[in-house]
This record gives sequence, C-alpha cells and structure tokens, in this order.
Amino acid sequence: MTDVGAAFSQRRRQQSDAAKPNWQALPTGRSLIMGVLNVTTDSFSDGGRWLRTEAAIAHGVELAAAGADLIDVGGESTRPGARRIPVAEEQSRVIPVITELARRGIALSVDTMNASTAEAAIEAGAVIVNDVSGGLSDEGMRDVIIRLDAPFIVSHWRGHSATMNQKATYTDVVREVAGELEYRVAELVVRGVNPDKLLIDPGLGFAKNSEHNWKILGHLDHFTRIGLPVVIGASRKRFLGELVPEGAPMDDRDFVSAVTAALAAEAGAWAVRVHDVETTKAALSVAEQWKRGAR
Repeated sequence: MTDVGAAFSQRRRQQSDAAKPNWQALPTGRSLIMGVLNVTTDSFSDGGRWLRTEAAIAHGVELAAAGADLIDVGGESTRPGARRIPVAEEQSRVIPVITELARRGIALSVDTMNASTAEAAIEAGAVIVNDVSGGLSDEGMRDVIIRLDAPFIVSHWRGHSATMNQKATYTDVVREVAGELEYRVAELVVRGVNPDKLLIDPGLGFAKNSEHNWKILGHLDHFTRIGLPVVIGASRKRFLGELVPEGAPMDDRDFVSAVTAALAAEAGAWAVRVHDVETTKAALSVAEQWKRGAR
C-alpha cells in the first residue's frame, strides 16, 4: 500500500457511525434518485431544452415533484467531444436556477469542474459538488471543498471530453478504475479534505467503452468496498442506447436506464443519476418490493 493509501485507510478507521453523512436530511435506508437538470446548449440527451432560466426552474420543480431526492444542476456539457465554455457563462446558467430551486426547499447538487462555480453554487444553496474530474481539472477545487466543508462527488477521470476516448485502454478495467479512484480519494484526504464528505462515481462513459461500462456495473462491489457512498450515472448513455432500436428517440433509453438504475441500487449504489425520475422511481419501487417479498 502506498503512503497515500495507508493514510487514507487510517483516517477511515477513525470514523464512527455517528460521523456518517446525512446531508440536509436526505433520506436514508434506500438508494436516492438524483434528477439531471442540464442548463446547456449541447448536452448529449437534452441540450438546449432547459437553457432558459425559467424553463430550467420549471423542470427542476417537475423533477422534484416526480420523486427526485436531489437535483444535479449543470451548465457545461461533458459529453464526448464537448467544447469548454467560459466560467462566467457557466455561472450565468446555473446560479439563478440553483438560487430559486433552493429557495423552494429542493435539495441540489452542482455539476461543475470549476472551483469558483462550485463555491458560488454552495453559497446559492446547493448541498453537494459533483465534479466529473474529481478535482483534477481545477486545482482550486480542493481548497473550496475544504473551506466550505462541502460534500464532494469524486468521479473517475482520465481527461477532458475532447481526449478522453483516446484514454479508454485498460488491462483490467474494474481493478484499474477502482484503484485509480481510491488513490484520488486518498490524495484528497491526505491533503485535508474531510473523508466524511466524500462520495465516489466510477464515471461510466468517461474514458470507457460499452464493455468497460458493463464490467464496472457488474462488479459494483469493488467500488462499494472502498467504503464511501457510490453514485451511478448511466442514464441515456450510449452503451444503453445500443439496447434500443437504432435511431430511436433519446427518450426511448429511459426504460433501460431505469432498469439499470434499479440493478445499481440493488448492488449498493447510494444514488442513481437519471433524466427520467418517474420511471426510475417505479423501477426502484419494484426492486424494493421484490426484496421485501423475499424476506
């Protein structure tokens, strides 16, 4: 074990049950549903649909009413090949939406790789920072997380959207992704981030092909064993699109996305990040009733 890994393990052993996270009274005892709210022009599934502030707020309210426990608000697309946008533009998209949804009592996370956006979002009422780069894109992110003591989703990441597909090379994808993710978490903890506030995401679709994604989903126990809450974001991604007729509308991926979310929840995911909250909630309810019937 590396020095970083040893230090991380020691910090984890020092934790007590009382220290386990329960952010903003989010539900416990079941997997949470994180609704996706893309305030973007070019997201792969719904780019431009919720770009206007009023439309984004209305959709956020709809997601909450449909059963989302948490809404993930993002202003910059991270799809393969997506272009970066100025930080000021990102903030002009997400901060007004977060401010209004938080005012209405809706629990929120912000999907951003930019430290200043994360800080502004937390100040506006967001509860969690969801960074697909795990804090690697912006060196200032770690300092913001430490200073605000904000919960932080650390995703597995090998590079920005323009180049990530070139880095989808693995000998053992499950072992390597889990190892790289655990090492990144350990680095953050050693440098002062509160381990009680960390969550992890294996980063489906980020520097991974379809086979890699399915391998990871089939071995989620390798990630839950790290000892941190696991977030899974498979919704509408290309590898699920391969299961529906070619050329089908993006919404046709929602059923297979919901089934995948239910299986991930059964495998121990803390939260599933989805576009169609209503269908996902029904799928998770079926899985829960199935378990109850087996007791």
